[in-house]
Amino acid sequence: MPELLAMPTIVPAAGEPPKEIAEFVGNASTGDDAVSVARMRTEGGWVEPGQVAQFDEVTYVISGGVHVEHGEGFVQVSAGESVLVRAGEWVRYSTPEAAEYIAVCVPAFAPPRVERDADETSS
Repeated sequence: MPELLAMPTIVPAAGEPPKEIAEFVGNASTGDDAVSVARMRTEGGWVEPGQVAQFDEVTYVISGGVHVEHGEGFVQVSAGESVLVRAGEWVRYSTPEAAEYIAVCVPAFAPPRVERDADETSS
């Protein structure tokens, strides 16, 4: 039977200024370890520490834009576009302007699956 997921779980986020993560499916909200789906909202100027994740992540931008720095440069993802970051790739996400986007991770996001850059702080 279909399960209505009306209320997401708000989970802690890395980076400054603070970012809101509202997880609808995943470890924090439904206990699902196979996939996570979350809505992110950031202020302009938000920057996350660089990371290497052990999951594939698709980011779909609803409004604003997401800047994705990687080992060979960067990708600017605008509203209506998406980007796929494969497991094992180094990236650093930021939002030069306020943004809203959806992140889908396979397998699901979990803090032990993300190796953050050691020289930067994260929450």
